[in-house]
Amino acid sequence: MEASALSQLLKLPAADRAELAMALWESLSDAERHAELALSDEQAAELDRRWAEHLADPRTAVPWPEVRRKLLGRG
Repeated sequence: MEASALSQLLKLPAADRAELAMALWESLSDAERHAELALSDEQAAELDRRWAEHLADPRTAVPWPEVRRKLLGRG
């Protein structure tokens, strides 16, 4: 994609960008999604490890609002 085209798309209002993102996502076939988003063995193992850790002690989970606040530097 041309940088100028992308920069123009990024100037769209948030609602239009979200609609475009959804349209692009939905335009992918299942095979394309799988090919582009497939996890490596290492990534799958890490997700399995984290899931097992969570199941062993669900109290360690951090609520999304707290994660978001920390990511945005507000806490």
